[in-house]
Amino acid sequence: MNSIDWPVLRSYDSQHLERISLPLGGIGTGTLGLGGRGDLRDFELGNRPGKGFRPSTAFFAVRAQAAGQPAQAMAVEGPLPTGLYEGAFGSPAPNHGLPRFRSCSFDAAYPFGQVRLQDDDFPLAVTLQGFNPLVIGDVETSSLPVAVLRHRLTNRSAETVQATVAFSLTNFVGANGTEDQAGENQNTYRTAAGLAGVTMTAPGLPHHAEAAGEMTMAVLAPENVRVSHRTGWADLSWGNSLLDFWDDLLEDGRLDERVSEAARPTASIAGQVTLAAGESTELTFLLTWSFPHRRAWRSEEYGGINIGEYSDAIVGNAYAVAHPDSWLTAVEVKDRLADLEAATVDCIRSVVETDAPAEIREAALFNLSTLRSPTVFQTAAGDYYGWEGVGDREGSCYGTCTHVWGYEFATSLLFAPIARSFRYTQFARCTDEAGLMSFRAGLPLELSQSWKLAAADGQMACLVHLYLDWVLSGDDSMLRDLWPAARRTLEFCWLPGGWDADRDGVMEGVQHNTMDVEYYGPNPQMGSWYLAALRAAEELATAAGDPEFASYCRKLFTSGSEWVDEHLFNGSYYRHEVRPVADADAILPGLRHRSMGSADTAEPDLQLADGCLVDQLVGQYAATLVGLGELLDPRQVNSALLAVRERNFRGDFTHHFNHMRSFVLGNEAGVLMCSYDEDRRPRRPFPYFNEVMTGFEYTAATGLLQIGAVDEGREIIRAIRDRYDGAKRNPFDEAECGHHYARAMASWSAFATWNGISYSGVTRTLRIEDRPRTGRAFWSTGSTFGTWEPGDDAETVGLLHVLGGPLAVATLIVGDLHYSPSTELLTTGSTWRVTSVSARP
Repeated sequence: MNSIDWPVLRSYDSQHLERISLPLGGIGTGTLGLGGRGDLRDFELGNRPGKGFRPSTAFFAVRAQAAGQPAQAMAVEGPLPTGLYEGAFGSPAPNHGLPRFRSCSFDAAYPFGQVRLQDDDFPLAVTLQGFNPLVIGDVETSSLPVAVLRHRLTNRSAETVQATVAFSLTNFVGANGTEDQAGENQNTYRTAAGLAGVTMTAPGLPHHAEAAGEMTMAVLAPENVRVSHRTGWADLSWGNSLLDFWDDLLEDGRLDERVSEAARPTASIAGQVTLAAGESTELTFLLTWSFPHRRAWRSEEYGGINIGEYSDAIVGNAYAVAHPDSWLTAVEVKDRLADLEAATVDCIRSVVETDAPAEIREAALFNLSTLRSPTVFQTAAGDYYGWEGVGDREGSCYGTCTHVWGYEFATSLLFAPIARSFRYTQFARCTDEAGLMSFRAGLPLELSQSWKLAAADGQMACLVHLYLDWVLSGDDSMLRDLWPAARRTLEFCWLPGGWDADRDGVMEGVQHNTMDVEYYGPNPQMGSWYLAALRAAEELATAAGDPEFASYCRKLFTSGSEWVDEHLFNGSYYRHEVRPVADADAILPGLRHRSMGSADTAEPDLQLADGCLVDQLVGQYAATLVGLGELLDPRQVNSALLAVRERNFRGDFTHHFNHMRSFVLGNEAGVLMCSYDEDRRPRRPFPYFNEVMTGFEYTAATGLLQIGAVDEGREIIRAIRDRYDGAKRNPFDEAECGHHYARAMASWSAFATWNGISYSGVTRTLRIEDRPRTGRAFWSTGSTFGTWEPGDDAETVGLLHVLGGPLAVATLIVGDLHYSPSTELLTTGSTWRVTSVSARP
């Protein structure tokens, strides 16, 4: 098949490749990384993170022989970085001794990665393309356990060239970087119409071993492709197994079978084609897998929460239930590949080809890789969960942590089933009869409330998310299911010794929060989340037929908003009024962590106090994004956001002192978590005040965009993406407390803000702001997506394209004008030409 051209959002030259590892895999399936120079790395398929883990053999090789010339073979990889030249026994790099291309670059528009390779001494130019299907709103398609690895070959010579691409991989079933058990590992050659492959199994592994499963490496075999294979490499000493493979490949471009008794046999599958002078063709490989035995995270407290531990309970993987046979998965993908690729290209182009600045598009799109990283999984029962992030070999901070995941709205706007699953877990499983929501969900389900600690910010954020999920879906049944628990989570604030025991709309109590400590007294971070939650609860209560509660929420909101504006705003930004608690026993149980926060409640340390906090108005950021309106005086909000930019943004960190973790170094730019005037910093402020973390930066940047401070917001986002440049850091892995950190998906909020389009499934209304930008904009509802293009003639107001549907819409609002479609259900592929003559006030 001939593939279509892929969109490109950012290109990386040869000096910016080494840190690139683009995750290839679906939502909840695990991934492997496509390296910037074409290497395969970070095999994270066996139910554990596996940074740096790879099988002993894993590479592509290409052979070319022009008519009348000797054959040549190269690894499908660019040059090794000089940092991998030295080692005690020579270079430690995988495949270090293989010939490789002199010229290499990398083009990306997640999930598409393209390694472009060329060498003047080799007759073929090769582009290695890697992707996994990703379609917004379509969770099933976006959760396929497959990596598509296509080689585009171009004959640069004046002669006919016979070319072979061979994929070699060691059977690593039973190994995941943590476990390493062989179990009668065997490789079996399989064929089907237009497909040939090798399935790798280990039938002798213990039942339910974590890394037990299977995988298939396959090549598409249309009529012009001649397939050869090995189910094993020769068992030879002194590196001669590789020598035998290389000689066999060079000889005639076809692989001959070898008998192997190795505990982990290596297999190869090859496709051979003939190219005329100047001709281009493709060889497409698939890697599919099924590793069903996911263990639950250990759900009780066990020391440093960033140390992810696992229990013996098996919760399984939904993808492995849907795709238990990796060979049949490869056959299915082969049959659907053209459609899967076209749908993914259309989806990604709808983002790439908007008028948003490049850095905003890049930040939004590249961080979606977190949804398909080991951070997120779906149990066999169908429920979605997420770590905060992942370490090299274990998860980091378990439990779909409410105060971290609360910052990102990408799941709600792009994949409604994931967001809905989160809400049911948070309210139906993690909330007790008193309204305390365990901010870390335990597993299995019966352990959902094992973490008996409430996070003030996370609990309030969940109410805001529930409001958005209800508005986007218009699903009153979900509201009926969850409203009783949602109401309790707000009433929990008012219990004696609680967050707002005096019921004045201000959180004065002891507030555990995302800084991993408790704040004592009113502060803008928790205060703004509380105000947003009160507004969300007001709207939800009204819809649920609870007008008295809605009225009470409005009363508290009004009181709290006025108080925060009057008492916490210092003329420039909002500060924290520290209020000690003389009697620790008066604090409501479930509000204090036994060791994270201040040991002394009467003289609490680890406080924000007079600092200018990067996300002091996180609640306003969220409220604006979901359509809940202004929480505080807009003039003071503007001042505070601009103060964050002026005080906390640094263009150079060479001389910056940081006693904690460093996510920015040297001459890089970023936004400090907090800044203090001279002599106003507490002796021991909250832990992370000297750090820089991207999720918080995106929150501040989005807030600036929301108030029209476009240049300031863009500057922050550009600084982040400059740090993740492929040379210093992986562009597809924004870290905080672990790789692929969930909070970094707040980057999508900036993109959504730029587009200025919102949807209500309750009223079936799509609203487009009267935006000054003139190009294409993107919209999504969690289950469908499309674009909006302003009209280019006097009569056409614009074109509404539905790219993934259907979209139920009764009213379109553009600026102050309303439009009604001829049909209220717009299907996939439909375009509504909105004309001025159909406008109504």
